[in-house]
Amino acid sequence: MLKGFGAKLKALFGMNTFDEKYFETLEDFLIEGDLGAKLAMDISDEVRKQAKSTKPKTQQDLQLLVKSLLSDKVSTFDPSLDDDALTVFLILGVNGVGKTTTIAKLAQYYQKQGKQVLLAAADTFRAAAIDQLEVHATRLDCRIVKQKHGSDPGSVVYDAITSAQARKEDLILVDTAGRMHNKENLLRELSKIDKIVKGRGIDAVHYKKFLVIDSTTGQNGISQAELFNQAVSLDALILTKYDSLAKGGALVQIGEKLHIPIAFVGTGETYRDVHPFDKDEFLDTLVGLTD
Repeated sequence: MLKGFGAKLKALFGMNTFDEKYFETLEDFLIEGDLGAKLAMDISDEVRKQAKSTKPKTQQDLQLLVKSLLSDKVSTFDPSLDDDALTVFLILGVNGVGKTTTIAKLAQYYQKQGKQVLLAAADTFRAAAIDQLEVHATRLDCRIVKQKHGSDPGSVVYDAITSAQARKEDLILVDTAGRMHNKENLLRELSKIDKIVKGRGIDAVHYKKFLVIDSTTGQNGISQAELFNQAVSLDALILTKYDSLAKGGALVQIGEKLHIPIAFVGTGETYRDVHPFDKDEFLDTLVGLTD
C-alpha cells in the first residue's frame, strides 16, 4: 500500500539539508501522491517553517509533523448497528469499482455479528447486476428482494423495507445503479429512493449513504465523490483495492474538500476481506512511517 510514495517521502525526510530544493521536492512528492497543488504547497510551507524554528532532529520528527498536518483532514465513520432498529445502507458507486462484491462482503461482516441482513437489488438497469447479487445472496444464505430487469428501483427499495420490517431484520444493503449519470438524472433517481426510505419510517440515524471508490483511481475518485455528494449527501466512503492503494492523497483531498469520512476498506477478493478503516495505519503508510 502506497509503498512507492511512502518510501519516497521516507527517503526525503532522511536528508538533513533543508534547502529550497528540499522543500520543492517535498511539494512535488505530495502532488505526485494526489494531495493536490494547494494542499501540497500548504504542507510544504508549514514543514519549511517548522524546520527553521524547531529544528526537527530525526527523520521521524518530520514524518510525524506531516502526519499531524494531514490528520484533521481524514476521519473515520463508525459502522456499528443498533440492536433494536432496522438500518438501511444505500450503496452507491460507478460501474467497475467493486460495488456489488463490497455489498456481499458487508453482508457477511454483519452476519458474523449476528445480524439478519437483507439484500435489495435496486440496480435494475443491468440484468447482470441483479444476477450477480443473487449469486452472492445464495452463497451467503442471505435473503434478497429483487424485481425484473428494468423495474423501478424505488419499488424494489419499498418492497425490501416493507419485508424487512415485517420480519424484524436488522440491515438492508441496497445495490444502486452504477452508470455514471449526469447530475440531474442522478439527483432525480436517488431523491426518489431517498423519499421512499424516509417514507417507510427509517430515520437519519438508521439510514446511511456510502460511496464505493476504487482506491487506485486518484482524481477520478474525487470527481465521483463530488458528483454523488451533490446528488445525495454522503455519510461515508468505502474503499476497494485498498491493498494496492496508490493514490492515498486523493482520500485526504476528499476529506478536506467534502468532509466525508471513511468507513470500510476492502483488501482482497474473499468475503472476509473487508475491515473498518484505520486512520492511523493509513496516515503512517502515507508518510512512510511503516514499510
